[in-house]
Parts: sequence; C-alpha cells; structure tokens
Amino acid sequence: MKAVCWHGKNDVRVENVPDPSILNPRDAILKITSTAICGSDLHLYDGYIPTMQKGDILGHEFMGEVVDKGPEVKNLNKGDRVVIPFTIACGHCFFCNRDMWSLCDNSIPDGKLVEKAYGHTPSGLFGYSHLLGGYAGGQAQYVRVPFADTAALKIPEGLTDKQVLFLTDIFPTGYQAAEHCNIQPGDTVAIWGCGPVGQFAIRSAYMLGAERVIAIDRVPERLAMAREGKAETINYEEIDAGEALKEMTGGMGPDSCIDAVGLEAHGTGLDAFYDKAKQSLRLETDRPTALRQAIVACRKGGTLSIPGVYGGFVDKFPLGALFSKGLTVKTGQTHVHKYLKPLLDRIQNGDIDPTFVITHEMSLEEAPQGYEIFKHKRDNCIKIVLNP
Repeated sequence: MKAVCWHGKNDVRVENVPDPSILNPRDAILKITSTAICGSDLHLYDGYIPTMQKGDILGHEFMGEVVDKGPEVKNLNKGDRVVIPFTIACGHCFFCNRDMWSLCDNSIPDGKLVEKAYGHTPSGLFGYSHLLGGYAGGQAQYVRVPFADTAALKIPEGLTDKQVLFLTDIFPTGYQAAEHCNIQPGDTVAIWGCGPVGQFAIRSAYMLGAERVIAIDRVPERLAMAREGKAETINYEEIDAGEALKEMTGGMGPDSCIDAVGLEAHGTGLDAFYDKAKQSLRLETDRPTALRQAIVACRKGGTLSIPGVYGGFVDKFPLGALFSKGLTVKTGQTHVHKYLKPLLDRIQNGDIDPTFVITHEMSLEEAPQGYEIFKHKRDNCIKIVLNP
C-alpha cells in the first residue's frame, strides 16, 4: 500500500509499505477513504517531537471502511463505514471507565520512556512517535485499528466523509476546549489561534452558550473565517492582544481563555524571540508565547483551557500570575470517544457543518506538497483533506 512516511525534519515521502494485518483479536483493518493533515502533525514535520523513526507512517485524522476484523470485534462488520478517534483506548481500564479516554492505561505497549518523562503513561496515539506507542498512522491506504470494538463509530447513511471526518480529532478537541471553560450565560471567551482547532473552539463556545468570542491570530484568512463564525478578532501583529482584550472587556479580562496554539507559538515581543532562539538550540522544547498571554489576560477567577499540544518544558512561565489570579487550568489530549456520538448528533441536527474549515483537497501522493502548503500557510490554506 501507499503511505505518507516521516524521514526527518521537513521530509515526508509517499512510499510503498507492507499492508497492515490483524495482530490482536480486537483489531480491525480499515481501507482509508479520507484522511487529513493536522496542525499537530507539523510538530512532527518540524522535528520537535522525539522518538520518531525514519519510515514511520503519519496521520491521526482518518476514517474508512472495515475490510477485516479480529474475532473479538463483535459490533462491526466488513463494509461498515466508521470514524476512529486519534487517541487509542482499551475501553476497560480505570480511566476509560471514567470517560478519560486519552489517559488509557493499556494502549502504549512499552511505556517506560514516556512514564519517565511524564510520571505516568497517557494513551497511545496514531502516527505520533514511539514515545506514544509507535502506532502506524492513517495517512495511508489502509490502517490497523487496535481496540476497534471500543474505538469505531459507525456513520449513518446520508453523511459525507467531509461532514464527519473531523470527529476523529479537531471537532472534539475544539469542543472539549470550550467545555473545559464551564461557560456561563453572558461569558466572554478569548481564543488564541484561529487554525482548525481554534475555529471549532469558536463555534463550540457559542453552542455552549458564550455571549462573546474573541479570536487572536495574525493570518488574514484565518481571522476572516473566525469572523464568519461570529467571533470578534484581534490581529496581534497590529495591536497588543492583551491591551485590546482589556479594552474590549471593560478592564475585566475574558472569563475564559483558550490556548489553541501550542508549542510552536509565534509572537512579536521579546519573549517570542527568546523562545524561538532557545527552541532552535533545543534549550527549551516548547514556545509558550500564547500561553503566557492567555494567563495574563484572563480575568481573576477565570478559566484557562489548553487544547494546544505541549511536549516538554517551557521557560519564563508566569506561575505567579496564575496563582495570584486564582485561575482554573484544564488541559490534556481530547477524550474523543466521549464526544463521538454527541457531536455526530450535532452534525445531524444541523447545529454545525464541519466542512466549513476545509480549504484544500489533495490526493495522498500530493501529501508532501500539502505539508509545505499547510506549514507555510500558502494559498490561504487552513485545512487539507487527503483522498487515498
């Protein structure tokens, strides 16, 4: 089969690799019908996530048709059309039983390395380094799905791939980020980053009852899409985001702040240049520019929600502000399994049409070009769907 394989920083290639096979009775094999390039894939592409190996298959947003299954997968049949969460979860451990699917105890085969780094093991992820399980990803023609009896959501007739593909990651991620804010009537939510997750966070915040959403970015087409979602916008290259938020909220600050940027945040201040220099020398793993701004901007007693991916250590973290303002912090990989059916219902009810975020469709063979377009935000690119 053909698959998008990682070969180093800024180097992905479409190669012929062996087809996947059933390894466990709870496995299924999917023929991929749609997959996508995610913003967090760029952290791999840019070389910031350790333990990648040459030839690793990328991709964690995918859906397809069941073509084979293990004997313990009783709830699926060959030919079923399904979406798969990017987080891999067993369905039976302490955390899965409490709807904390991205914290599954049993989906990383050898968790010694990540346990040493983080204290405990999170769930495994598709196509996202050997630190997180070494699983082959879904930017391919076929993929093996572990714990398929727990993971797969069958898609009803009448819905296109493009309508449901983002149930795999970015829609639940944006929704969980907004849900973490515990939005109350009249609340103002500020969102750093108008990429795909930020766009879904905007619309989710309104679905959950926010009165105002203010979105911060620098890319014109992303800001325009945010305004289409009824957000007020701030271009941080034109005005100071913190001062603007104070003025827009009467000096109070937003009730909740969402960092939908993560470890490769850009900025214009001295701290942004400091972070970029230290990260390039590997003296700091993550650039927390947006995170710092969100902590300082949030109103006293407010909530900080962090769906943006962070991998290691940050410098100059304003812990004093976080403490003194009494902020609540909610973060973590998305518990995608928890949201699959409720958000499918949202789509079917017409509350949201997730296709709004798609700007580019390409073949699997064009993936290397797609990564470059997406990374450098060329051609007004916000989200790329790949068709194997």
